[in-house]
Amino acid sequence: MKQLLLATGWLAFGCALATPFPALAALPEPVRAMIDAAIATGDESKVRTVVDLAKQTNPDDVAEIDLLLTSFETQIAEAKAAEAAAKVERIRTAGLFENWSGKGEFGAFRATGNSSNTGITAGLTAQREGIKWRHKLTGRVDYQRANGVTTREQFLARYEPNINISDNFYVYTLAQYERDRFQGFSGRYAVSGGIGYQALSKDDIQLSVKAGPAYRVTEFIDGRSESRIAGLVGLDFDWTITDRLKLTQDTNAVAETGGSAVAIIDSNNTTIDLVTGLNAKINSSLSARFSYAIEYDSNPPPGAVQTDTLSRVTLIYDF
Repeated sequence: MKQLLLATGWLAFGCALATPFPALAALPEPVRAMIDAAIATGDESKVRTVVDLAKQTNPDDVAEIDLLLTSFETQIAEAKAAEAAAKVERIRTAGLFENWSGKGEFGAFRATGNSSNTGITAGLTAQREGIKWRHKLTGRVDYQRANGVTTREQFLARYEPNINISDNFYVYTLAQYERDRFQGFSGRYAVSGGIGYQALSKDDIQLSVKAGPAYRVTEFIDGRSESRIAGLVGLDFDWTITDRLKLTQDTNAVAETGGSAVAIIDSNNTTIDLVTGLNAKINSSLSARFSYAIEYDSNPPPGAVQTDTLSRVTLIYDF
């Protein structure tokens, strides 16, 4: 009897093994089609929204839904990695005159201070982004002539390369030339080098600061010339208020992606150029800009005042 019971037990166990477990229900075709359609758009936020809804309405199919989401995320990650690698390769192999972008600006200005007049203003900014290096070229002219007499003539040219040494720190160098006879100098040259820090780097706000020693030579319109060791302090700020409206704080830069404020300080004279601007985007390439500039010299040449202001209304074209 004992052997019969044992045999009967093994037979029952074998039959249980032979009987298949109930199959998991397949993901309903309409739900799968909905997820596939979201995946086809490539929009990650849309895919996650659809997946969350599918999980709520089909709790028994969460595992299969997660597999679809994981597959999509893997494809997206691979595509981003490939795009980043291709971008680095394009930058690495670019020629000297390739990979430049820029902005051109043209409009009118109103000046007060050493001269009080209205005239035209024009400028150009070009920038080349490398893997670690960045080069910026800036030029600007403010000019006004009436009844055969020039009443405003201001020129600026600047070259600033810098190199990233970490995610937040960079080393900069700067060479700058200015000419403004109405402020009392026929030429002012400055070179500087130092370190910069990217304090904020978000989609809507960019903020960086920089500082370093500087050397400045000033040639006055009366024939005098002086050279001094100085210090440079800079601030770059850019706030995208909306998709079409941007506030910048900039100096000597006609149409930069961001703005800057720069002070050059020496034992005899402190120069501060400060420009606050508001950009309104008209289309993908064209923007309107209103800016207000303050140019301050603590020790101007004889006969000149310390502070000039310039209000500018311009159009900016990106290329």
